[in-house]
Amino acid sequence: MVVDDEYVIMSSANINQRSMAGSRDTEIAMGAYQPHHTWAKNKVHPYGQVYGYRMSLWVEHMGSTGDCFKNLEKLNCVAKVNSLANDNWQKFTADEFTPPQGRILKYPVQVDADGKISPLPGYENFPDGGGKVLGAPTTLPDALTT
Repeated sequence: MVVDDEYVIMSSANINQRSMAGSRDTEIAMGAYQPHHTWAKNKVHPYGQVYGYRMSLWVEHMGSTGDCFKNLEKLNCVAKVNSLANDNWQKFTADEFTPPQGRILKYPVQVDADGKISPLPGYENFPDGGGKVLGAPTTLPDALTT
């Protein structure tokens, strides 16, 4: 996780009860910042190595650079990410292989206005592995699956 381009957390921990409680899984996390590259010190956007790391992650996952990745909160950036994810989903499910751009792929669900989640029409199962997109009920105890 990169926070405000001045702080980064690298970790094997997931942000859930199992990883964060400290009594179940063994996890490790490392946090770092550069005191000379902070909002408070410079009164402007920090452009240190944490910023550089975040931008390199965008290139890795999106397969390109762009000014919109400097301002992730802007609608044009959200639209660019969603468009690429949708394009890569179309390539992934096409009959003929076309290489994707980057490493981002739409998860095959849709969310309606009431918050109801359902699989994309025609994709109740993943096309490559056959597992159910929305999962399936289990008889395993919650302690094993949370």
